Amino acid sequence: MQKIKTALLSYGMSGKVFHAPFLHLHQGFELMGSWERSKKLIQNDYPEVISYPSLEAVLESDAELVVVNTPTASHFEYTKKVLLAGKHAIVEKAFTTTLAEAKELADLAQQKRLKLAVFQNRRWDSDFKTVKKVKEDGLLGELIDAEFHFDRYTPDLSPKAHKETINDGSGILKDLGPHIIDQALSLFGFPQAVHGDIRITRNHSLVDDWLDIALFYPDFRVRLKAGFFNREMIPSFILQGKKGSFFKHRGDVQEDQLKRNHKPNLTNWGTEDKALEGLLHTEIDGKVIRKKIPTLQGNYYDFFDGMYQAIANNTTEPVTAQQGIQVMQIIEAVIQSNKEKRRIEF
Repeated sequence: MQKIKTALLSYGMSGKVFHAPFLHLHQGFELMGSWERSKKLIQNDYPEVISYPSLEAVLESDAELVVVNTPTASHFEYTKKVLLAGKHAIVEKAFTTTLAEAKELADLAQQKRLKLAVFQNRRWDSDFKTVKKVKEDGLLGELIDAEFHFDRYTPDLSPKAHKETINDGSGILKDLGPHIIDQALSLFGFPQAVHGDIRITRNHSLVDDWLDIALFYPDFRVRLKAGFFNREMIPSFILQGKKGSFFKHRGDVQEDQLKRNHKPNLTNWGTEDKALEGLLHTEIDGKVIRKKIPTLQGNYYDFFDGMYQAIANNTTEPVTAQQGIQVMQIIEAVIQSNKEKRRIEF
């Protein structure tokens, strides 16, 4: 198997939790190391790798793939440099800070014949995979509406300065927003119109921390919500169809397991607690049923395997730059809608 030499641009929580474990697990990747500005930590976990002293050192290395997992405001600058250096790229969400930046990166990757993917890992969450199967199996009949929530109870400000200071990449719309926007677009396609409402709700917050987005499709509506004052959680996924309903709480275990330094595998990884199974109440073959639905197994490994196939066998990236562009289209429309207090038509 061809080994794709891969480097990270950061070894904070993102590099340590979401990227390095899967790059190390996948036999098709060789984890070369990470750019580390101050703390030198990656060699504690992977003694054989390099701690790069600068971005230039990464760009001059023989890494073929670079993961741009730095704060959102730096994504465009760093990804452009990676592509100009002739290397493939995985970019964390939000893809960029503006739609124009996203389009420029996509065009550059195409011109250079390089692979460019957006790390929308929540498509491979156990809860969302189960919601997707219920919808695609037609268990609810014609869809009427859906709600996706990314709710937390974290009233205190984040200790991460880039999340709480005013910059082009800060705020909940570009932090949690890309997750639920991408999930909606991957499941329902691109909408005809959008309406967005953004607020600041935490004491002393300088950035938006509450959002409510409505996506308008010809025959149904989708609502996307996120906030930090949800002590009692409602189902994170609510689908209503003409035949029935499906409710599912957010229950994917991968992030928590990774934070506890559990190593991913290809057998029982991403297995959700049975108590969090979703509730299906619908009509099948003329019979009304109300039952729990087994949750599918989640695994972020599948994103990395998709990226391996894209580079090694010239297949399509697991999340394409064009899909990243569509998320940025929604984000910019939400900003415009919130400012002008009106629905934005596409």
